[in-house]
Amino acid sequence: MTDRSLHVPTTAGRPLRALLTVLVAAVLPLLSALLVAVAAPPASAASLTEVTAFGSNPSNLRMHLYVPDSVRERPAVLVAVHYCTGSGPAFHSGTEFASLADRYGFIVVYPSATRSGNCFDVSSPQALRRDGGSDPVGIRSMVAHVQQRYGADPGRIFVTGASSGAMMTNVLLGNYPDVFRAGAAFMGVPHSCFATTDGSGWNSACANGAVDRTPQEWGALVRAAYPGHTGPRPRMQIWHGTEDSTLRYPNFAEQIDQWTDVHGVSRTPAYTDRPQPDRTRTRYGATGSQAPVEAISVQGEGHTLPTGGMAAGAVTFFGLDGTTPPPDPGPGPDPAPGTCRVGWTTSAWNTGLTATVTLTNTGTAPVSGWALSFTLPAGQTITSGWGASYSPSSGAVTARNVAYNGTLAAGASTQIGLQASHTGNTAKPASFTLNGAACSTG
Repeated sequence: MTDRSLHVPTTAGRPLRALLTVLVAAVLPLLSALLVAVAAPPASAASLTEVTAFGSNPSNLRMHLYVPDSVRERPAVLVAVHYCTGSGPAFHSGTEFASLADRYGFIVVYPSATRSGNCFDVSSPQALRRDGGSDPVGIRSMVAHVQQRYGADPGRIFVTGASSGAMMTNVLLGNYPDVFRAGAAFMGVPHSCFATTDGSGWNSACANGAVDRTPQEWGALVRAAYPGHTGPRPRMQIWHGTEDSTLRYPNFAEQIDQWTDVHGVSRTPAYTDRPQPDRTRTRYGATGSQAPVEAISVQGEGHTLPTGGMAAGAVTFFGLDGTTPPPDPGPGPDPAPGTCRVGWTTSAWNTGLTATVTLTNTGTAPVSGWALSFTLPAGQTITSGWGASYSPSSGAVTARNVAYNGTLAAGASTQIGLQASHTGNTAKPASFTLNGAACSTG
């Protein structure tokens, strides 16, 4: 008797089971491919694109733009400025700013210099004043184009750059303090340090760190770039390697001098730490991650910044990573003075003076913890004070509250004072800011 369970029906002499195996083997790869095609996420559409005819462009810069797939509504804008011999596309591919834009939804503008050597103009008289012509005007036009085309937030416009781009970062913050909220300069020099009058684009004295000015002199150069500006100033982050042989390390301290004076904050750090073993970070005017001025010295590093992870440090300083709230309303329409008022009465004699200072909160909300900043006229040096702690004793001074007067209710006043020596000039400071906001006087 034959056991039929051991026999397989045949078709044209071939076992049916074998045929089914062949069919399944042929069909499964097709089904698998179809399933993969359906399940695979679409490729990113974001890419670097060139924009032409973006507005006034007296030096014929080129503009490249990176808009991430996940761009946010009313996005922030970061202008990322390349080094000498570089280009916008090279800076895009060689830095981490585009990947950070993918993560946080901001737009990146990459300008490209077109002059010999692909360096940006940070030396001519035209470049060092607002709307004077040359490269800064073209970059300002790029920002305006993005604001109009993408509805970008005018209160969140930032700039960063390396080497020549870091010098341009300093220049743009000085020329357009009402456009840029903050900047991060990797291996730069102060605004106007590279100034020349002979048509040369290179200033060896500045590059070698041999230009040494007082904070007040550096600050005056920034203020001269836009003499009519009375509103808040952009915050500044400064990075430099101690072994930089192209733009030497003394330029690190000169930039700190310049921007602490511009902000009217003490040159003495409010906070110091070491976020990595080779880095020393100092903050001026505040202790948080969005202080008015932040400086990072990189031990043993040459002219090679930014290296891995440093772009993220700049993005945190800008507040684009969402980890910390912005500390102030930022550039935009200049706020009218009026949330604070300062009265200053001087009693002077041949070599000294006393000043009685009345600080009034004219706003509608209390001020908890305050710092009153001002610049003493040349020759005046504080010898003692009351009602506040004063630092430093001359130049750009910040008076900080003491325990008993740390909170000023709306409409309330506190009186502080100081005694100072002088060399003949007994005038009062020209202007005052309270926690970074301009005060009225009288």
